[in-house]
Amino acid sequence: MVHGSWYAHAAQTLGLVFGSCGILSQSTINSGFGIRDNRLRPTTTRLTCMSTPVAVNPYLEGNFAPIAQEITADELQIIGTLPPELSGMFVRNGPNPQFSPLGRYHWFDGDGMLHGVQINNGKASYLNRYIQTRGFKLEQEAGKSIWTGLLEPPQMDNPYGPSKNTANTALVWQAGKLLALWEGGKPHAIRVPSLETIGTDNYDGKLVSPFTAHPKVDPVTGEMMFFGYSLAEPPYLKYSVVSPTGELLKTVTIDLPVGVMMHDFAITADYTIFMDLPLTFRPERAQQGEAVFQFEVNRPSRFGILPRHGDNNDIRWFETSSCYIFHTLNAYSEGEEVVLIACRMSSTSVLGTPEFDDPQADIPRLHQWRFHLGTGLVRETSLEEMPSEFPRLNEQYLGRKTRYGYSSRMAGSELPLFDGIIKHDFSLNQSQTHEFGSGHYGGEAFFVPRPNAETEDDGWLVTFLHDENSQTSELVIISAQNLTSEPIARVIIPQRVPYGFHCLWLSQAQLNNK
Repeated sequence: MVHGSWYAHAAQTLGLVFGSCGILSQSTINSGFGIRDNRLRPTTTRLTCMSTPVAVNPYLEGNFAPIAQEITADELQIIGTLPPELSGMFVRNGPNPQFSPLGRYHWFDGDGMLHGVQINNGKASYLNRYIQTRGFKLEQEAGKSIWTGLLEPPQMDNPYGPSKNTANTALVWQAGKLLALWEGGKPHAIRVPSLETIGTDNYDGKLVSPFTAHPKVDPVTGEMMFFGYSLAEPPYLKYSVVSPTGELLKTVTIDLPVGVMMHDFAITADYTIFMDLPLTFRPERAQQGEAVFQFEVNRPSRFGILPRHGDNNDIRWFETSSCYIFHTLNAYSEGEEVVLIACRMSSTSVLGTPEFDDPQADIPRLHQWRFHLGTGLVRETSLEEMPSEFPRLNEQYLGRKTRYGYSSRMAGSELPLFDGIIKHDFSLNQSQTHEFGSGHYGGEAFFVPRPNAETEDDGWLVTFLHDENSQTSELVIISAQNLTSEPIARVIIPQRVPYGFHCLWLSQAQLNNK
């Protein structure tokens, strides 16, 4: 199977139709396997129906499987030498179900678990902690799962609510707080460096929408922009701005014609960019026996450009060819143009089997759009043929023009495996790749700038790696300026770190701001 096809694999193998996530009140769910009894083990499991094995769930096997213990470990083994200037903490979020799931399990369902490696004075320590959400605590008290996941109908009769905020997706640091995120509900505040859960943060009662997994913090002003989307009923989109001191300043409604899955967005120094893409939710389809969630291949993509502090009256929409985007790398203004860089797929079947034939579906590649505010014209350019995801940049340049970007190279597997890091040079229109090596797979890599760096790429790329050969995990530190070289240092983790989602680096100054 080709690069990037794990999106389709997730849909076709698991029968995925995006369910509740706190975003829907009702949903029509494809039957998929029709499996009702999963027996979760600490490492691997097989899905069963009436005690008869019928299939392997890949997201409960191998290094996707959850781990059972929370540990703290100091004086970790280091291969190579940690840079003396590198001081802080790498934290990554991801799913780790604590109990056997009810019904069919999807990777996105697991309880959030944080894995952190703290580095200081050439030494490293590790700890992992569950995010103590309300749902996690209720299930812990019950000693079993209470909620079903994305592959099952929402439990409208569940006395605790139809869905669980797992807080398992991403992280953001703003106004002296670390937040763990899940796009269907409130963020959870996390204490550092202990990674203990403080609780949900509703911004003094001002939070009136779900909170995206990908808020944007302006590195110059300190403001944070975020959005929340609804699928089943309008308003389908709400947009909010948080002050540098952490006060939620405003929330405005943005008009959309229909509910869409909007996982990410982008900012420039002056604008916020929303993506109204044709992965739509239409309940009326159920009456015709169709999936309510479909990618509408003949519907154009729309990009809305809004002045940062504007409202629905100020937004300007640009239409382009049909596509889907999970993650953006950056955006910036250049003359009369607003430029967006993101991982583009021509279409996606992530939420169900498509009604069209697209051999390039579910294959993300780095792409650029240029929206001319004067003429209304849009120019699109492919930036990289190699499929990749989890795009990142030096966060000090977020919203400004950058020369470099980084993304995780897809391994050509039916599962979301990444076998290298691509460094994109937008000035020279070329790229380099750091390859992890045979049987080694990583995830999102975070760029950590060297203190007092004078160039944009002076720093390190940090990520977890798993060796499928030895079944061991490590943290690797790679020079961003010498990308093709061996890692500068490898920190051996004393337990397996399952594959997960998004990560963050906290500087020592941020850790001290408790």
